[in-house]
Amino acid sequence: MKVIFNLLASATSIYLLLIFIRIMLTWFSGVRYSKPVAVLSAITDPYLGWFRRFSGLRLGGFLDISPVIAMAVLSIANNVFMTLGYYGYITVGLVGALIVKALWSAVSFLLGFTVIVLGLRLFAYLTQQDIFSPFWKVVDAISQPVLYRINGLFYGGKSAQYKTLMITALAVFLAVWISGGFVIAIVSNLLLRLPI
Repeated sequence: MKVIFNLLASATSIYLLLIFIRIMLTWFSGVRYSKPVAVLSAITDPYLGWFRRFSGLRLGGFLDISPVIAMAVLSIANNVFMTLGYYGYITVGLVGALIVKALWSAVSFLLGFTVIVLGLRLFAYLTQQDIFSPFWKVVDAISQPVLYRINGLFYGGKSAQYKTLMITALAVFLAVWISGGFVIAIVSNLLLRLPI
């Protein structure tokens, strides 16, 4: 049984990597028509298409978060397979640990994605990139609501400098992401020690 779950964990890890590559390639217009991208699309698009059919995952008409949700679901499945492959049996504590890890996996993915977007936005700001391209419009659509909330939380809604606001947001999300991982590891280990 452990072997089957380990194989499933490996397969979902590889598929998750393929989906990540596919998503990254959509940001570059010149590579869409090559043969390797067509093969990659044939492998990943059926799964991604299932999530695209939910209209609630499209924000503002130009931002589609369905790939993020698709990757989060696959990441949760991967985490479940890895845990079952390691232990090979199921207890109440293991189920609890799986639920906690699965929820954290989704939250961690979204936190990591937000950290990357904020890091990209800060980089563009510091290097004075051309921020009027479609790519930067998407980055801004994701980062602006985050920056607005951080401004309200830490600066009482007063207008903070944009650079300061981005650094604060990046630091907060990075701290939550790292400390959350430690807390979840402790909670999961406690749940796994339950005798039933």
